[in-house]
Amino acid sequence: MAQPRVVTIHYTLTNDQGEQLDSSRVEGREPLSYLEGAHNIISGLESALAEKATGDQLTVSIEPAEAYGEKNDELIQPVPRSAFEGVDVIEPGMQFQAQTPGGPQIVRVVEVTEETVTIDANHPLAGEKLHFDVEVISVREPSEEEVEHGHVH
Repeated sequence: MAQPRVVTIHYTLTNDQGEQLDSSRVEGREPLSYLEGAHNIISGLESALAEKATGDQLTVSIEPAEAYGEKNDELIQPVPRSAFEGVDVIEPGMQFQAQTPGGPQIVRVVEVTEETVTIDANHPLAGEKLHFDVEVISVREPSEEEVEHGHVH
């Protein structure tokens, strides 16, 4: 396997409707740095950037399977309102951390009734085709510590 690289990018992320979902190009934000092969970013974007060099610019569309996966309806379920003991106001769009057999997981409230709260444990971008406008700012060799830890320092 080739030596992994630390790649630093500026990016703008939009959805199929052209809405901007995220960008490193806004004031006060730093470019994003990631360690290749360490699963720091979605696989489709990492693949698209694999051979790129400093100064390269590209626009790439990533299908859900190589982004945050397809939406899984089994991850949308009603839970008793009593599960939110101590929370006075529960509204659609709110996020909570739930304890699951696989560890902590973020869930989003999608509907609230007198008796139940319907939660969605899908990633908010699951099922979405994502469009990235990317500029490669720099590429460098990682330190031994970065490779050992699996992320950029």
